[in-house]
Amino acid sequence: LMLTGWLVLAGRLMLTGWLVLAGRDLVRASRDAWWRSVARIALRTLAWSAAAYLVFLVMWGFNYRRVRLVDKLEFSGDTVTSESAVALGGQAVEQMNDLHQPAHERGWGSADTIDRALAEAFDGAVRDTGGERAVVAGLPKHSLLDWYFRRAAVSGMTDPFFLETLVASDVLPFERPMVLAHEWSHLAGIAHEGEANFVAWIACVRATPSDRYSAWLSLYQDVLPSISRGDRAALIGRLGPGPREDLQAIRDRFARNVSPRVSAVGWKVYDSYLKANRVESGVASYAEVVRLILGVRFTGDWTPLRRP
Repeated sequence: LMLTGWLVLAGRLMLTGWLVLAGRDLVRASRDAWWRSVARIALRTLAWSAAAYLVFLVMWGFNYRRVRLVDKLEFSGDTVTSESAVALGGQAVEQMNDLHQPAHERGWGSADTIDRALAEAFDGAVRDTGGERAVVAGLPKHSLLDWYFRRAAVSGMTDPFFLETLVASDVLPFERPMVLAHEWSHLAGIAHEGEANFVAWIACVRATPSDRYSAWLSLYQDVLPSISRGDRAALIGRLGPGPREDLQAIRDRFARNVSPRVSAVGWKVYDSYLKANRVESGVASYAEVVRLILGVRFTGDWTPLRRP
């Protein structure tokens, strides 16, 4: 953690230095030949871009080379079936119906604070899935990218250089625990999106009723696309009025803020980025949380069993 902190500081100093030197060159451009200033800026940008890429590899890029959770945990593909997916969806519906009232009565606190119960549950989830070091939960922040997040249907992001936890301003309170825990999973070095969802889900399902509700609400939405239309309709029919209203609020949020064109381009670029970093399924990897939950063996309190 101390090394990471120094690397973050180094990255910020590099960016500040580049901006100062670029500004100086632009000021000199009025006195020197303009092409000399342009050449200096171009060469310096090239050199610093290479340095920034090395910082990116150290801070984030090498995380894509980590051992996968299916190799760390007791996992069997035999339990990943359409029938088990329907059963998991039914369990999600039951939990959502049961947890809706206590979750909303408790609430989710302020959007710019850290839920300590969730942070503690997350630390346990990281350790139970093979993490070897403590993780400092990142304080949720908005950024200059917030407009893009809302238009592109991006709920959150972890800044790979400065390790900031960025959350879109339109994320609803009952979505926030899963979004935060997902981004914290990235801070813990879990780059794969499906695995980040898996660790986030374990953390939330072992925390407060509000966090558990967020976990099951998120999982329900991941399960639906993986089952048949008839089974999907049956699950939807079992939803109580409270969860129905929350799911409608999520749909309304997307309809109000998302630009289909911006979203399609943004997710296509990210899909290419993931595939270039050995994530063969690209953005579809987000939904692999369902496969992990179905295939991993758990104890009664949702603690995953690890391979010997």
